[in-house]
Amino acid sequence: MYDNQKSNRPKKNYVPRGTNKSRPQTTHAGVQVALGDKLLITIKRLGINGEGIGYYKHKITFIPGALPDEVVDVTVTNVTEKYIEAEVNKIKKTSPNRITPVDNQTVGGVELAHLAYPEQLKFKTDLIRQALEKYQPRGFQDYELRPTIGMTNPSGYRNKAQFPVRVVNGKLRVGMYRRQSHELIDLPAISTQNPVTLKVVRTVRDILAEFGTSIYDEKRNRGLVKTLIARVSASTGAVQLTLVTSQVDFPEIDDLIQAIMAALPEVSSISQNINPDSSSLIWGDDTKVLWGDEYITEDINGKTFKLSPRAFLQLNPEQTERLYQEAITALDLTHADKLIDAYSGVGTIGISLAEHAGAVRGMDTIAESIDDANENAIDNGVTNAEYFVGAAENLIPRWSREGWIADALVVDPPRTGLDKTLRETILATKPEKFVYISCNPSTLARDLVDLSKLYRVDYIQSIDMFPQTARWEGVVKLTKIK
Repeated sequence: MYDNQKSNRPKKNYVPRGTNKSRPQTTHAGVQVALGDKLLITIKRLGINGEGIGYYKHKITFIPGALPDEVVDVTVTNVTEKYIEAEVNKIKKTSPNRITPVDNQTVGGVELAHLAYPEQLKFKTDLIRQALEKYQPRGFQDYELRPTIGMTNPSGYRNKAQFPVRVVNGKLRVGMYRRQSHELIDLPAISTQNPVTLKVVRTVRDILAEFGTSIYDEKRNRGLVKTLIARVSASTGAVQLTLVTSQVDFPEIDDLIQAIMAALPEVSSISQNINPDSSSLIWGDDTKVLWGDEYITEDINGKTFKLSPRAFLQLNPEQTERLYQEAITALDLTHADKLIDAYSGVGTIGISLAEHAGAVRGMDTIAESIDDANENAIDNGVTNAEYFVGAAENLIPRWSREGWIADALVVDPPRTGLDKTLRETILATKPEKFVYISCNPSTLARDLVDLSKLYRVDYIQSIDMFPQTARWEGVVKLTKIK
């Protein structure tokens, strides 16, 4: 269904009468298209962002909300030399896999909500296949791509709500931005979000409005409260609330805390993160607990982890347990193995693996995360795991020179993938066992071009961490080539 065909011409394409030739247009290999033109497109496959892909006279056309095998009447919204973008006016032929989404799809984060869930899982297996075919690491044709592991109930899984707060037309809104715009949509419900987090951010929004609290204005770079962040523990139900502000001074904070405590007994801590920057970055460098617990805790596969406000944890607790189980199986550790946990965060992966290894060392560049990781090791009675502040590409060679040479490695990098220097470090230190946990099929496939010079890819197991979205996660088992 999600084939990688690139040039099947649609059976019917048309430009309506009355096309305004003065509008922006382009000619590419004989293709003349202008903004506002109406086209009829047959959808061939889904792209990496979940958009429908068709072709107008062999020119690739991206159409959000369209599904494979559908015939759609569209309006052109953007034209470049390489591609066309369009929006759906009417579906002339509907896919049998189309369902009615419960969410507002004008915002991001639910771009596949109109696709039946079994087909979402097939699409995510195909995502890694597309990436491998683009980058072509050694032996990629023979990689075992295992079917995507999905959820029984693919809703309400996101344990953290992270929403901007703005005044729009005199009313306080908390929500998400409309796609390809900076219009903030105040959403009544988001099916992927844990309902408790939605309740907290919306209640706090109403309290802020009642108090007349200063709200950040991006255009003027003025105002106080910028973002509300609520994270709930799946194991305890406690909620960690963080208010991101543009400055330290928060005049009515004591009264605000009292109001939040009275309205939201599930909130166990309230923190303030200070971000004076006018960029799109959400978090600032400084965080302070204003009231309540310094941490919330989360249980994963029998281990308990403390989480400070900025600490990273996967957003889907149920699938996180499955992800770590897959990593344990793939590494196949023995008690003689020394394991490195790169990009360790609060130590969730390394501590989960520690009982299977002889020794674990991990690292992260965020000092608070390393503090949490070492405390988590102590709290779980793990005596063979230590965590350090620093970059993997710096610490791994140093440890090797000092005589601590790893037999096994697990990496869980951000969407940008492995740093080039780290790829070179891995190839130089050559751990026997290697598991790569990836959240981006494109950067994974790119990294495998280098890694496959020394490692065989035994399999790639896709795991659906983010149902209703086009985001991908997977576990890669690599073995050093003898």
